[in-house]
Amino acid sequence: MDELKALQGLGLEMPSPAYLIGAVLFGIAGLIAFRMGRKGDRPVTLWLGVVLMFYPYAVSNTWTLWAIGCVLCAALWWDHMR
Repeated sequence: MDELKALQGLGLEMPSPAYLIGAVLFGIAGLIAFRMGRKGDRPVTLWLGVVLMFYPYAVSNTWTLWAIGCVLCAALWWDHMR
């Protein structure tokens, strides 16, 4: 129990379930976009997929994760409709 308090004192905490679900969801969407971009020779789709897969490592707030993920998915949809 003391180890848990020590880690929390350092600012290390487990992410919320909403954060974990968002990270997995956007990671899977990024993997699918990456594969579609590579297979269809679409560099914008490929790089949007890469960003979708790796941006959760740089974001710590849940609402920020979901906001950026929704914007990136909208950009991916817009690129697909072009």
